[in-house]
Amino acid sequence: MGTIAIPETKTMLTIPGDPVRQLLWRFAGRFDLQMLVQSARGVARGTVARLVAAGERNTHEWTAAKNAMLDAFDSAGITAAFMEPEEGGFIAGPKNLALGLAAFELAWVDGGAATASLAGFLALSPIHERGMPEQVDRYMKLAAPPQPGENRKPWRGAFALTEPIPYVGVDTGMLGGKVRVAEWKDGQEPWLQIDKRGRFISGIAFANFVTAAVSSGDERIKGSCVVILEETDKGAFDRGTSTKKLVHQLSSTGDPVFNLRIPAGRIVGGYTVKEGVIIPNFNHTEVIDAVFRRTRVPVGLMTAAKLLSSVEPVIRYQRQRFRGAEGARPGSVRYEQGIQQREDALHRLVDVWAAGEAAASLGFAAARLFDELDPLEKQKTALMKDRGISGGRAVMKALKESEQRAVELLALKQSDPRRAQLEADPLVQFVLKDAEANVLCPATKLWNTGHGANMMREAVSLMGGYGITEDCPGFLANKWMDAQLEATYEGPEAVQRRQLTVTMIGDVFLALFAAWTKQMREIASSHPGTGACTLASAMNLWAWTLNHLQRSTDAAGNKLYHGQRQGVTFALADALSWLMASRCQILDVLELETRGAQDASVSEGLAGTVQFLSDLCHTQAAQAAGEVSRICAELVFGYNRHPSWDDEERRNCFLASELEDLEQTVPGIMAMAVDVLAADGSHPAKAGPCASCAGASDFLRMQSKLTRCLTGSRLAKDRAAETVSKVVIPEALDYPAAGPA
Repeated sequence: MGTIAIPETKTMLTIPGDPVRQLLWRFAGRFDLQMLVQSARGVARGTVARLVAAGERNTHEWTAAKNAMLDAFDSAGITAAFMEPEEGGFIAGPKNLALGLAAFELAWVDGGAATASLAGFLALSPIHERGMPEQVDRYMKLAAPPQPGENRKPWRGAFALTEPIPYVGVDTGMLGGKVRVAEWKDGQEPWLQIDKRGRFISGIAFANFVTAAVSSGDERIKGSCVVILEETDKGAFDRGTSTKKLVHQLSSTGDPVFNLRIPAGRIVGGYTVKEGVIIPNFNHTEVIDAVFRRTRVPVGLMTAAKLLSSVEPVIRYQRQRFRGAEGARPGSVRYEQGIQQREDALHRLVDVWAAGEAAASLGFAAARLFDELDPLEKQKTALMKDRGISGGRAVMKALKESEQRAVELLALKQSDPRRAQLEADPLVQFVLKDAEANVLCPATKLWNTGHGANMMREAVSLMGGYGITEDCPGFLANKWMDAQLEATYEGPEAVQRRQLTVTMIGDVFLALFAAWTKQMREIASSHPGTGACTLASAMNLWAWTLNHLQRSTDAAGNKLYHGQRQGVTFALADALSWLMASRCQILDVLELETRGAQDASVSEGLAGTVQFLSDLCHTQAAQAAGEVSRICAELVFGYNRHPSWDDEERRNCFLASELEDLEQTVPGIMAMAVDVLAADGSHPAKAGPCASCAGASDFLRMQSKLTRCLTGSRLAKDRAAETVSKVVIPEALDYPAAGPA
């Protein structure tokens, strides 16, 4: 009798450490980033952890102890990570990955500490992205930590965009600030009067300068702009009252009021004068678009850090849960495994871990993408300037040909000789990276903070009652609450969904999406255990649904895919975000497997680590597929009117007498008929005849295929759970637990 050979399963022995993470997130060859990670970790698990343990989260005020944390950021090089070497920094070139890694390490312990660090970067970002060279030079150097031999305090900044109440956090087109001409003498630079009320402004307690968005309140100034305010400017620089937050208390938040007089040279990006009117070179929307598309990514990574940081405390709690109880003696299963004797506890922790890995993969992929995009964007700007093209619409029109060439490139085979020319075109590369970034950035912010907050609740619940105590290991309750605020930072979830509804239907992105779907199919052929096949089927279903909805109407004849039809567009944006996170997670594991074999610090035990992370990929892909299937099915069928017994559809039902006659020639038909009317017109007790599936047979076929693609996903989850029950963890957390204030 023949036997079936079962492949040997390798087991991961310890939680992945730095060498594995460096390969997964692509900074194994970057010594500067590795040093930044170690420095940020030292501050987080030292200075920051002690602040939390000492009860500094119990006050809304900015205290001396919290302020000392900023000095620790300076000493560790965290502050300088934003600057170029000539400005006092140590990292040359794009720094999106660097800032993401620093935020990740700080948020591993406390989200407020990460926010305190990022607030300064956010204030500088408008200047960095759109400022004139002299503005960049001045404020970067002022904000850089002092060099050896320098006797000065670094400047701190805050960014004041916020809209006026009740618009706050809703519409960035509504600004609670006005700019007017205060004085304008012939032949001299104009002086501006700024009146601005901020709301929920991070870093305001210690800010020496503020970048503020204002709109014109004077016919001599056109539109809106971002201006730089300094605390020594003439007038009122009132930091306002502290916001009584329930979360992120290690960051300063307040409601400032500014009534200041500044030179027009403080308009970010400069201005021109035409017929007696000041015209800012960039309106406030152009500035914040350039800023938020980058700074949203570190916020998403903050929530990813929370999820991954919860794994070790939960494992420790689960294993030690019954120790000290009668019958739980050393050596017994109850003593050694505790709650991990039960499958439910392990499976739920696997879900948390898988979500954390996917969130980190998505966030770091977006950060690396912006590092690639930044120099291409500068090339694009220079090329447009050389061609005399300026203004948003003119640039978009000029890029249309490059977009067509990018779509053409994606359709070519690898062997096609035309690829080389297209790949060498910087504008083609720009539109490809830009289309991807315009989706990955809001997807990171939306999925990581939204789904991440839900999974943090799950992590806390796995600690039992201990999870909501002040001395819970890993500060999990704090992290759960902090995640709620992170979901609203730099635009709440609706803002991210709104951006996705526009960017995910672009021709270039859809061509990229089709290429990624094919890529997942190819990965599935060589790595079926990753869930890539499941993900590819879910991606096909999403693409079909998007195309269907763009061409379809609801029961009243109204267009389904429309900017104001957020019940459709926002749901599809959510589904896409699930797909993007799972895809990035799978690609990271392949990177680890490919490069890990050549890395001596990783190669030993690599097979077990890859097996476990692949099982997490498979688990996460199955969850993503389930979400996509549910959302798409609701959208495809949910806007059709259900037939009723009074409708014309009733005519399609069989009469009982008809079935009796048909049974003579078609035996068994009576057993198959579900909507049967009796002679007196009575009918089954339900809403109406079953809805037909006319026009959606392709969807049902694809959905059925997707369902079958879930084969093996629960086996992967079982394997992952078995690994979690055996993985070795340190004796204790490397940062303290909290205690009463």
